[in-house]
Order: sequence, then C-alpha cells, then structure tokens
Amino acid sequence: MYFQSIEYLSTMKIQRNISTSIIELIGKYPVIALTGPRQSGKTTLLKSLFKEYEYVNLENPEIRSFAQSDPNGFLSRYHSKVILDEAQRVPHLFSFIQAMVDESGEMGEYILSGSQNFHLMQEITQSLAGRVAIFRLFPFDFVEMGNASLLEDDPFINMIRGFYPALYDRDIPSSAYYSNYIQTYVQRDVSEIIGIKNLNYFQNFLKVLATRAGQLLNLNDMARQIGISQPTAKSWLSALENSYIVFCLQPYFENFSKRIIKSPKLYFYDTGLLSYLLSIRKVDDLLTSSFKGNLFENLIIANYVKKMHHLSQNHDIWFWRDSHGNEIDLVFERNNQFIITEIKASKTINTDFFKGLNYFERIARDKNLRKQVVYAGDLNQDRTMAKVLSWKDL
Repeated sequence: MYFQSIEYLSTMKIQRNISTSIIELIGKYPVIALTGPRQSGKTTLLKSLFKEYEYVNLENPEIRSFAQSDPNGFLSRYHSKVILDEAQRVPHLFSFIQAMVDESGEMGEYILSGSQNFHLMQEITQSLAGRVAIFRLFPFDFVEMGNASLLEDDPFINMIRGFYPALYDRDIPSSAYYSNYIQTYVQRDVSEIIGIKNLNYFQNFLKVLATRAGQLLNLNDMARQIGISQPTAKSWLSALENSYIVFCLQPYFENFSKRIIKSPKLYFYDTGLLSYLLSIRKVDDLLTSSFKGNLFENLIIANYVKKMHHLSQNHDIWFWRDSHGNEIDLVFERNNQFIITEIKASKTINTDFFKGLNYFERIARDKNLRKQVVYAGDLNQDRTMAKVLSWKDL
C-alpha cells in the first residue's frame, strides 16, 4: 500500500478532524482564523467546507496591491463571506476588518488563512482580539491517515514518508518533495521573517537541528558547531517555530527533587522532513541509525500535538527529566489524572521500559498517576506496572 495510484488519491476525500470545530464556531465569531505550516491543506479544507465563500489569495501581487493601497475599497469589494488567504501579507488590513465586523455584527463574515504564525497572530492579537476563533491545521495525524487507509502497519515507513497531503494526493517521492519544500517554503519564510545573510549557514543550522530532535535544546552548543552567534541561532529557531517547522516541549517543573532539568526539548512537526534532513531515505537505513529512538519519539510527540490541535483539545503537555538522567517522555493531565508516558522504538516489550515510570511514581506519591508505555508494536496490553499502547493508539 506504500505507493497507491495517483488516480485513487486525487479523487479521495480525506476528512480533516478539525472541520467539526470550525463549523461549530463559524456562526459564533465574526472572524475565523486558520493557520499552520505551508502545504498542510488549509486552502483545500476551507474551499471544501465553505463553497459559498469568495476566495481571495493575497499572494497575488495585483490583489495584494489593491488591499495595501486602498483597504476601504478592497473591503467594500470583498465585504462578506470571504476567505482571505495568506492574510499576513497585508497586516494593516486587520484594523479595517475590525471596524467592518464591529459595524455589521455578522458572524462568519471573514475567514483568514495564513502560514506565518508570528505575523498572523501578532495582528490578530492587536486588532481582532475577542472577535476571532483561531485554529491550527497541521499535516495529517494518525487518525486522519487511518481513516483514509493511508497509514502503514509499520510506523517507520510512515515516519520516513511524512504526513504532508501532497505526498499522497500527487504521489510525490518524499526526497523530491522535501528538497523542494525546504527551498520553496522554509528558506523563503524564514528570510521574510528575519532575513538570512548566509544561506549556507542556515542550511547547516537546519541539519544540526535535525540531529538534536528529541534532545535537550542547547543553542550555545549548536551556534558554536555552525559558527554563528547564539542570538542568531535563537532568532533562526524562533522563525522556524513561527513557520511551524519545529516546536519546543517544555519541562515539567514541580520540584519533586532539586535536580530537575529546565531546558526544553526540540521536535519537528513532520518526521518526513526530519528524516530527509538526516539523509534517511529507507527503513533499513533507519533501523541501523543512531537516530532511530529520537525519530520514533518525535513521531509520537508530534502526532499527539497535531491530533490535539485538530480536535481543538489544547492543553499543556511536558516532559520530565532530572540531572541523573531519569526521564518521562510525555506528561499531561486529563480528567484529574496525571498521565506519564514512556516512548520506545522497539516492537517488543522489555521490562526496562517501565523503570522511568516506576521511579517517577515513587517520587510523586501525591499524584493520581496513570502510567503507560507507547511502543512500535501493534498490541495493546494492560500490565500490572503500566498500560502498554501501540504507537497508533496514544
């Protein structure tokens, strides 16, 4: 099933889980904003959900010039039931939209879409606070893939292939897709946010970031390795976060001991891009790679984050680690339970997998804990020490 026919994929409807939440709120807010990485399917989704809306792409130079030079005239022309794509291209338009929706009192008047989190969210915060419902669409999560019969039984195949819709809709080889994606979108977006004076240094920065996925973030060390300043590394990382390429998972700070680690951990939203940057093209290469464990951890954490946003169930998640190397890969609270998760790239269960969970249980005695291990196998098991979950079922 790894390579399906282009004819099948191009006609297949893949249900995006975020659709339900958007439809529920379109009648309750005057403005809906949908953001997320480029090529995650935002335009396709909005056009399919809201066929009665007029679509306006502000990437188009002529349309953008109209909006920039004459915002009142532009919004007189596009005044109701409009999708404004790449809305961050004309940031001063937001103040005029605020005035229009306040005057009209209409719900669902404008839908804004954009791929640069910083610029879009900055303008929303300043101009449209209280008037907008915000959603984030990422590449496919496991549930969406499974519902469309695209999810492989082997997690490592999915990991390398990646989760961007175009990979499946147009049957593009992963290496070709990600090479183009980096050149066409990643480098351009980061340049627009902060400017890049030396593209070679930035390309090296991306590759070094890939080697640190699933690890504690150490910007000073990375900057020294590449030959750039720490402020430059920090600026580039921030731009990549705002372009939805990477994210940082913060540590859980409750002071069970005085030796907890306070640095965040780095992850990529898409493991196909991560695998490409690590020059991993085949499963056989992955299975012998020193990055196998980190890649699998990244796969599970990123899927949890994507699914959380797609179901509009946003809540805080963390990891926990102390200075002796005791670690919990994923920590979150739900229904008055403190859920701690260990992530292992093995397809067979080993009793060593439970050590970190048991250690945390001993030092967090006042917590109502649920312990679980997520692994690369297929079977779910209820064990005395913890619940064992297949990688598909976190």
